[in-house]
Amino acid sequence: MTTVRVPAGWPATEEEARAVQDELRRRVVLDEPGPAPGTGHVTGVDVAYDDERDVVAAAAVVLDAATLDVVAESTAVGRISFPYVPGLLAFRELPTVLAALDALPCPPGLVVCDGYGLAHPRRFGLASHLGVLTGLPTIGVAKNPFTFTYDAPATARGSATPLLSGAEQVGSALRTQDGVKPVFVSVGHRTTLTRARAHVLTLTPKYRLPETTRHADTLCRRALKEATAPRPEPAARAATLRSVIPE
Repeated sequence: MTTVRVPAGWPATEEEARAVQDELRRRVVLDEPGPAPGTGHVTGVDVAYDDERDVVAAAAVVLDAATLDVVAESTAVGRISFPYVPGLLAFRELPTVLAALDALPCPPGLVVCDGYGLAHPRRFGLASHLGVLTGLPTIGVAKNPFTFTYDAPATARGSATPLLSGAEQVGSALRTQDGVKPVFVSVGHRTTLTRARAHVLTLTPKYRLPETTRHADTLCRRALKEATAPRPEPAARAATLRSVIPE
């Protein structure tokens, strides 16, 4: 597990964070198809918080895109790097997510974020921000539509409808299993919405959420639990050692 410090110069105010979004948003690439579904690696990233202890844990889990077997995983734990502000959540998560990705022993391939890409009030959610900073193709898969509107897709798996901000399409509501609630897919960086939907369907053979998200969610929660578990007092640790290592 990697321990992360808040990077020097990290935005400390809402104004600074929005200025960073404005600058980096211009670098989002939307005219590349990205990797084909079912090929290479695909990596899920997710975070878990303990706000009372000011701790955030991130996980990155690499799957073989063809078999969905776990290839590699890593975690990182650090201090929460930004206050909770809707639309600026990436600034709370990115330092630990980047550290978890950096700790992987293999290339991550496409990165799937539990959140948003272009489906964001400023068109620059976590998936887009992460993609620009790393250069990796990224998509966002969210559990709810945030502030956007959509018509319910047909009940069959694979059905999709536009996710809309007014008349602008910012993503898709996608039914990943027959009759279950849709997920909300948006482009992050270096892929297309059509390709992003295809990836999500490849990653959801049994459940509503992608296997990438399911694995990363479990791992980051475990990392947070381990990082915030009470430590025994020195005297208690010495007593424990004596009990298992006789003098």
